[in-house]
Amino acid sequence: MENKHKLQTLLDHLEVFQICDSTFPIGTFNHSFGMENYLHDRRIKKAPEFQTWFENYFKSQFKYGEGLLTVLCWRALEKDELEKLWEYDDIITNSTLALETRNGQKLIAKQMLALIKRMYGTIKPLDTYEARIKDGESAGSPAIVFTIFAKHQKLSLMDTFMMYGYSIGSTMVQNAVRAIPLGQRDGQVVLHDVIALLGDLYPVVKKLDEAYLGANVPGLELAQIKHETQGSRLFMS
Repeated sequence: MENKHKLQTLLDHLEVFQICDSTFPIGTFNHSFGMENYLHDRRIKKAPEFQTWFENYFKSQFKYGEGLLTVLCWRALEKDELEKLWEYDDIITNSTLALETRNGQKLIAKQMLALIKRMYGTIKPLDTYEARIKDGESAGSPAIVFTIFAKHQKLSLMDTFMMYGYSIGSTMVQNAVRAIPLGQRDGQVVLHDVIALLGDLYPVVKKLDEAYLGANVPGLELAQIKHETQGSRLFMS
């Protein structure tokens, strides 16, 4: 019985981990979320500059954005407070100033939601979220979609935060490998350091409340806004 339970727990985690894979086809490979503007301005040239940018991204935009969003949504789902999710969707959407980034998040959320539903069928909170997005009542956030699925798979709060952070990290490293270009070995070293950073961020983020949701730093936001009029580019944002 114990081995059967452990196996099911592992399967539940692996099914979530599949969604964390950088090859999961939800469109994140089309977005750099401002990194390409730093590359265009020659502020990112090789691995060291990318690592500095990447760590700052996690310490600011991820920390107060999607990272905190996973924590808040997991807790709302634990209390069966779905209305809170729609409030958080509104806050995170309206606090994302760059149009490309905002639209990119909406598109990724829709594709993630559609593929999860195709693979797993009916998951009630996801069905409700999908209906709200179609009716224009919610914008759509991949962090919310991911957290609903992770909670459905019985992942803990910490596992949900860490796995979503890994999904962001692994995908953006692969985007940097293509764009800078960054060597695959250098990319894995950067990703390894970001995984350690997630471990430092989690105990801090779990203490934050919704008043911090959507806080950001001007440099990252300005780069995302400037990308909209950038002459040559590989990514949509």
